[in-house]
Amino acid sequence: MAKTSEHVLPKVRELCLAFPEAVETLTWGKPHFRVREKIFAGVDDEDGRPVIGFKLSLERQAQMLRDKRFAKAPYVGHKGWVSMDLSDVRDWAEVRALLAESYRAIAPKKLAAQLGVGAPAHERAAALESARAKKTPRATQKTRRAGARKAGLETPPDPRRGARKPR
Repeated sequence: MAKTSEHVLPKVRELCLAFPEAVETLTWGKPHFRVREKIFAGVDDEDGRPVIGFKLSLERQAQMLRDKRFAKAPYVGHKGWVSMDLSDVRDWAEVRALLAESYRAIAPKKLAAQLGVGAPAHERAAALESARAKKTPRATQKTRRAGARKAGLETPPDPRRGARKPR
């Protein structure tokens, strides 16, 4: 490993190995961090600067690439991987949050759930919106009627079924 990344490796190691079942391996001659044999982060030198690579969603990657500290990772950038310049890191909490995001993307769901607070806010919002889009109108209507019954309100009729018959 080149000298430039040696000063950041202990901190990156501390952050990465704190995740459940994370291990450090030497891959392609560079330190990488894995969960169940899958890489979620790696440390390297690019153009004489220490960098860390991690996986994000493609949408998140596009957002991060607007910042000059980030670049598409070589060979795997098309899959959401980015490299972050660590030469002048002031906020290791930001690095930890990005590593956690990468870990969640790579780790099995049960392990990712052990991180506690769940996905970052932007991921939770996207998942919620996706779940809403998948619901059928009928299922949504049934849910509303069930909620109204529990609250003791009169249930609105289903517009596709016509008027209710009295019992």
